[in-house]
Amino acid sequence: MGGGAAAERLAEARELLAEHPVVDGHNDLPWALRAQSGYDLDALDIAHDCSATLHTDLGRLRAGGVGAQFWSVFVPGRMAGEDAVSATLEQIDVVDRLIERYPDALAPARTADDMEAARKEGRIASLKGAEGGHSINNSLATLRALHTLGVRYMTLTHNENNDWADSATDAPRHGGLTGFGREVVREMNRVGMMVDLSHVAPTTMRDAFDTSGAPVIFSHSSSRAVCDHPRNIPDDVLERLPGNGGVAMVTFVPKFILPAAVEWTARADENMRAHGLHPLTTTPEAMEVHRAFEAANPRPVATVATVADHLDRMREIAGVDHIGIGGDFDGTAFTPDGLDDVSGYPNLIAELLVRGWSKADLAKLTWSNAVRVLRDVEAVAREQQALRGASIATIAPREL
Repeated sequence: MGGGAAAERLAEARELLAEHPVVDGHNDLPWALRAQSGYDLDALDIAHDCSATLHTDLGRLRAGGVGAQFWSVFVPGRMAGEDAVSATLEQIDVVDRLIERYPDALAPARTADDMEAARKEGRIASLKGAEGGHSINNSLATLRALHTLGVRYMTLTHNENNDWADSATDAPRHGGLTGFGREVVREMNRVGMMVDLSHVAPTTMRDAFDTSGAPVIFSHSSSRAVCDHPRNIPDDVLERLPGNGGVAMVTFVPKFILPAAVEWTARADENMRAHGLHPLTTTPEAMEVHRAFEAANPRPVATVATVADHLDRMREIAGVDHIGIGGDFDGTAFTPDGLDDVSGYPNLIAELLVRGWSKADLAKLTWSNAVRVLRDVEAVAREQQALRGASIATIAPREL
């Protein structure tokens, strides 16, 4: 496509996003703020250009056509018990502080109606998603407390198994969900918290589909048929989304979308560990280690087209009503060319326009599907609450 045609498609993409902005399912800015500034919002002010250290700031969110963001209130699996709960509360707190600090740009949102209201106001609807079931410390009361504080999805695991669910990137322990894990899913349905199946093992995915009476989501996962990484979604699971009503939100992380990047990333991770750093660390010091490794070992580069390949496949299997976008910005050291940060979404929409996606279908991808799923989850919660009260199930006898 020539330069003039490319510019025309990009202009079309921006025009579409002005009306149907992106609902992004996963952004790790809260954890990046913890790691880089100890939650000091003066030291790392996203009202200014933060491109030297972050994928995200307000100017680039605007440029990218983002209309709603699920901010990840993530804590790593190495945090357990009460430490995990406390760290999750700190993550929730910093999201609330961001919303309070930037009221002209960010709107607090807990419901689908809140998302639509923010769009009409020209503000970015700001929601919360907890990444990893270890965050509730095996307590359904803690799950309900997180919902009260605005958490609207919980990823059932992170990279490690927990006491009631298997992760995609750990040795199988439970064969999917335990009995208590199924009760977690049912209680999430009852309170109106979306069940997020990114990071979980395929056995856990299937058990969750069998258990959930509400639509599920994948907040940041891509197609396993296109890139055979355990973090991605098998076709047989994608095939179940229409019957469930859920949505799978494609992620941009190169090691999940580009087969050639999988082996390279494994070596890069080992290099980080050799330097005493966790592979997911993206502080300036960690990025220097990454860049030095990359200079000596050229990195296979994913592109906008790589992500579009995943969306084409996910659309083919699940249907256009069941796909979305979850970039995982500020949760990855590397990003695809053209999707370098949160300003890059118009490049992806332009690529899909070139591939023949209609504007009506793109509006579903960017906005409507995610909003519909949250609305449907809210409806199920109202029905469930009319039928039963809060679950007091436990994973083990309580200490007296």
